[in-house]
Amino acid sequence: MSIKLPHDHGQSIEQELDNMPSVDEFQTAADIFKQLGDGSRIRIFWLLCHCEECVINLSSMVNMSSPAVSHHLKQLKSGGLIVSRREGKEVYYKAAETAQAQLLHHMIEALVEIACPST
Repeated sequence: MSIKLPHDHGQSIEQELDNMPSVDEFQTAADIFKQLGDGSRIRIFWLLCHCEECVINLSSMVNMSSPAVSHHLKQLKSGGLIVSRREGKEVYYKAAETAQAQLLHHMIEALVEIACPST
């Protein structure tokens, strides 16, 4: 199903439109970016890409209250970016082992490197 654009600017973009992701797919990407719209949440996610930890230790690592960390963990978990497991009374969190979580981890590290290059 090719779309014929009203103006021809010589770019032949019409063929690419057939391969454009759906509106729902773009919304999924936007929802993920919304979750990462908070620096503290990105930092918690980054930590969980490198270790499995409980709320108390995460709170200490990021110098935030346990309720604040729990709030961020809930959002990350609802977005499928982290998973949890219970061991006795303790709950441990880590990054989900999905392509999506791995891509976001690499993207965060690349963006930090670009924004803050080593001198």
